[in-house]
Amino acid sequence: MKWLEVKVTTTIEAEEAVTNIMHEAGAGGVVINDPNDIKMLNGESEWDYIDSKMIDDSNKVVISAYFPILLDTIDKVGLIRDRIVGLKEFNLDIGEFTFETSEVDDNDWANSWKKYFKPIRIGKRIVIKPSWENYNPMKEDIIVELDPGMAFGTGTHETTKLCIEYLEENLKPGDTVFDIGCGSGILSIVSSKLGAKNVYAVDIDDVAVKVASLNVKLNNVSNVEVFKSDILNNLTGKADIIVANIIADIIIKATNDIFEHLVDKGIFISSGIIKDRKDDVLLTINKYFDILDIKEDGEWIAILSRKK
Repeated sequence: MKWLEVKVTTTIEAEEAVTNIMHEAGAGGVVINDPNDIKMLNGESEWDYIDSKMIDDSNKVVISAYFPILLDTIDKVGLIRDRIVGLKEFNLDIGEFTFETSEVDDNDWANSWKKYFKPIRIGKRIVIKPSWENYNPMKEDIIVELDPGMAFGTGTHETTKLCIEYLEENLKPGDTVFDIGCGSGILSIVSSKLGAKNVYAVDIDDVAVKVASLNVKLNNVSNVEVFKSDILNNLTGKADIIVANIIADIIIKATNDIFEHLVDKGIFISSGIIKDRKDDVLLTINKYFDILDIKEDGEWIAILSRKK
């Protein structure tokens, strides 16, 4: 089957927004090539697998989305371009924006990205292992098997790593966890393997829900329930920890709801926040939560807070 590859070069700041536009347009898959991730991993001697050809001096992000070639595909591509350019109206920097299209075969996009995804240790004990890779675990390792498929979330992105570190440091056995915008399900699976009693993973994207469900089965974590929800709309009850690895605007919008869905002194882990939006997010979170810690990695931050 032939697919149309839509390749966009943009900024780290616009990465999440552009990826969302691709998914909403019906992309069959999205691959993100962030050179900063490769540089960061290349500095970790424990993981000796980075090809020097993969390292780019640019701070640009390349986002490739794949669409089945149908009658309306060309019209759809024009709308995608217009929506990305329209991000400027929301004061989002898209940089020296480039937009390219080309035809590819199934295997060209379904497997080529896998060379970027190898086992990686996060925090003290968590090891994210692609389902197709071999790995000899150390005694205390907690292994998370992952096949991201078409969904965002391999564990190499700064925002995901920061969330995993906070979960490892703060989750207590028996906790209930809500994972908002679960993507590939990585944070939900980590929560379960760290001892959470119940984990509820939600995402508005049908592909993410499907992929997260498959990864939950792959890891044999029966206490993780995955379903579709727009933020917290389909969640009931209260959690001990809510983790939201999404984007700044949605975090700001959902903070009050998150407060209502947490137990007294419950923990809120928020990430997916570009540094330029740090103050905006903190201003909102401070109304409902006590800020316990802020982590930074590259251009991204994560905030650890406790319900007042």
